[in-house]
Amino acid sequence: MELGAFSISLAVKDLHASREFYKKLGFHEFGGDAAQNWLILKNGDHVIGLFQGMFEKNILTFNPGWDSSAQKLKSFTDVREIQRRLKA
Repeated sequence: MELGAFSISLAVKDLHASREFYKKLGFHEFGGDAAQNWLILKNGDHVIGLFQGMFEKNILTFNPGWDSSAQKLKSFTDVREIQRRLKA
């Protein structure tokens, strides 16, 4: 089952301080909008999302249909099919 691009979504208290911390670890901005309090950072195939004030805890995120560079996959398992299999 192809789950798509994996990332960890981090609930942060200070978006700008968090961005600077991860930049020191080699991450660069890949997407998002700091004015809306969220950024996507990437280091190689590793992707993290920084989200300020959007949710309380960290979240494991899968984006069906995308690879780690947000490019469409030729084939993937639809999220509804994944849900059906998990409930079986």
